[in-house]
Amino acid sequence: MSNATTTIVQGLERFGIKPTGHIHANRAVPRLVELALARNEGVLAANGSFVSRTGKRTGRSPGDKFVVRHEQSDSVEKIAWGKVNQPLDADVFERLKARVADYLQSRDLFVLDADVGADQRYRLPIRLVTDTAWHALFAHQLFRRLSPEERAVHEPAWTILSAPRLQADPARDGTKSETAVVLDVEQRLVLICGTEYAGEIKKSIFTVMNYVLPMQDVLSMHCSANSSSDGDVALFFGLSGTGKTTLSADPNRQLIGDDEHGWSDHGVFNIEGGCYAKCIDLSQKNEPQIWNAIRFGSVAENVVVDPETGEPDYTDDSLTENTRVAYPVEYIDNAELSGVGQHPKYMFFLTADAFGILPPIARLTIEQARYHFLSGYTAKAAGTEVGVVEPEATFSTCFGAPFLPLPPHIYSQMLGEKLERHGTQVFLLNTGWTGGPFGVGERIKLPFTRAMVSAALSGALNDIPMYTDPVFGLHVPQRIEGVPESLLHPRDTWADKAAYDGKARELAERFVENFKKFTKVPKAIEAGGPRM
Repeated sequence: MSNATTTIVQGLERFGIKPTGHIHANRAVPRLVELALARNEGVLAANGSFVSRTGKRTGRSPGDKFVVRHEQSDSVEKIAWGKVNQPLDADVFERLKARVADYLQSRDLFVLDADVGADQRYRLPIRLVTDTAWHALFAHQLFRRLSPEERAVHEPAWTILSAPRLQADPARDGTKSETAVVLDVEQRLVLICGTEYAGEIKKSIFTVMNYVLPMQDVLSMHCSANSSSDGDVALFFGLSGTGKTTLSADPNRQLIGDDEHGWSDHGVFNIEGGCYAKCIDLSQKNEPQIWNAIRFGSVAENVVVDPETGEPDYTDDSLTENTRVAYPVEYIDNAELSGVGQHPKYMFFLTADAFGILPPIARLTIEQARYHFLSGYTAKAAGTEVGVVEPEATFSTCFGAPFLPLPPHIYSQMLGEKLERHGTQVFLLNTGWTGGPFGVGERIKLPFTRAMVSAALSGALNDIPMYTDPVFGLHVPQRIEGVPESLLHPRDTWADKAAYDGKARELAERFVENFKKFTKVPKAIEAGGPRM
């Protein structure tokens, strides 16, 4: 046994795992692909990507997420307990952990050492332990990869134990289903079982960073980021399916990252080392950078592949609409490989408005920015979560409520302070529906959205007359080159104007009702919402 393997075994024993099978530690991408194929964990597509199916769970399971409650720990006071951060008693967790340890120790294990956080000052070393080769491949491509020298001195601060095919027993394990995703901030441990959806690995570590970074005065953000050749950084906030990955993959700008970032006193930095893009209806014409990134080494989930030709069919949603692909950020031709950038000059809040009411773009004041940041209005994309079969209007605090372990006002206050300090321009960008609600209207076309983003990034919107939306108080451009003028006036796109007015009032009431839960927000921020 090598010294490296001995060190890994010692680390496993800390969590009650005494491995009897073979340990595949930090294997290279070709070896992981070979092992995954040999173990019948998936197939190789014609474009070279590894494609696997995740079974029953084709999206995240937010109702099965727990945080261990240690009554004698100061973490009890820090966590925002509730539907997102459901408490799990420490003794119950220990029994579940023992089951997972017993399960893993009798199997061949795949161990990956990696980092999260591109800025060395805030980098967090992690370790994944799983019995599935393709999950190790997924994490290898998604997190920040280590050099041999870095790996030699790597000491994980957090560990993920993933047993995707071990099903929890609610009666015995204190869970709600066969699936459990549990964070223990005292042991610095993430435990995952009963789901083969690899996105749980990614998002559990993002939750960890949302706990760790604010305590270092760093704002953790659910957003993508890119920069111009002059270093002007733009951030794109939004839930899955709203366009973060698509809009940040811009051939005229350098990609910093597609989903998770930190904003410190030194600028922004990518938390990950890879991208996790939706594949449904992917086309080479509309999203050439993502299309070209799907090649050998990339990992696709639930994409249907022709059994004879191996060609992927990105229009086939028979397994789920939440088809995904993970690939290293360097697979994007113009990526910023350092993963760091300046303080953001522009910020976009993406919302897929299922009501068809909000304008496609609007400029926000700082008060409105904090209001819409806390509101996090969007529509859950079909398939992104278990049970969501069509878009649903929802409010997700900070555009990432499922991943926030701390109270929301902490993230909001940090955002407001940074916006004031750095003069960042903030825009609300609707990538949802126009001409009517979902089922009646149509989705705003991507070329129009790109034209609006380009106008904002070029500064052109600073010289265009604005009108004020009478219900939401938003400042909307009267015209933008390359965008139909009617699109900028949502009411004009509806055949039934009275129906629009009714839906606008309904949506405004939803905003107001949702915002009542924020009791620590100054009145000036509350005034940034709809005018009721």
